[in-house]
Amino acid sequence: MKRTALVTGASSGIGLATAAALATRGYRVIGTSRHPSALSDAQRAPGVEYVALDLTSDTSIESLAGLLTEVDVLVNNAGESQSGPFEDLPGDALRRLFQVNVLGPVRLAQLALPGMRERRSGRVVMVGSMLASFPLAYRSSYVATKAAIKGFSNGARHEYSPYGVWLTTVEPGSINTGISERRTTYVADDSPHRADFDRMLAALNRNEGTGISATQVAATVVKAIEAPRPKPHYAVGSNAPLVFALRRLLPATLVEKATHRKHDLSR
Repeated sequence: MKRTALVTGASSGIGLATAAALATRGYRVIGTSRHPSALSDAQRAPGVEYVALDLTSDTSIESLAGLLTEVDVLVNNAGESQSGPFEDLPGDALRRLFQVNVLGPVRLAQLALPGMRERRSGRVVMVGSMLASFPLAYRSSYVATKAAIKGFSNGARHEYSPYGVWLTTVEPGSINTGISERRTTYVADDSPHRADFDRMLAALNRNEGTGISATQVAATVVKAIEAPRPKPHYAVGSNAPLVFALRRLLPATLVEKATHRKHDLSR
């Protein structure tokens, strides 16, 4: 029987690449976009159905409730990237970020999981970030959302694995998807952190410009989906196998210093 997969944020980057990869492998794929009717051919993966979803709107999320009962695979990919000194992050921007990156994806999973549990089969993949494991200055809000979504996945995984339903998190490192052009930034003109923040942002953009492709991340997402017993966590890019091994072996302070040096910060 053809399995149905729903991939959020399927009009660009990892979402587009994942939707295309799953369609090629014979899945019925439903991709979400805020405005499906406005998508160009380049923003549509062949063989993928597109539906509207705005993660800032509870009404939009709940409108997919019926569809989600039929879904065998949910890939929570859509999200926002945000940067800024801790002091300068506006409350409304933080609330929007947590709605888009955490609360919206969690609600989609809540709507999809009962059907998966009843069928005793299913996969939920949360697309996180390696920054959840390697926190970076001036990225605290983004780090917090990715750590939160990983926490939900890790905890709920124990509830659903007895039913043959597996939750997992895929954590990409630096990815060359143009996300730097869409990142929201908040920093006061007179911020004492301004010079450090600008230096970090330039390094972040440079690292992403030479990062791995969305196709490589999509291959890891597919691997997690099709594993008989998916691991809790998959990391890809930014020399993930090496850096996670070093994280286990080295003192936390050295890992922090290495993370900041990579982003032209001295800590």
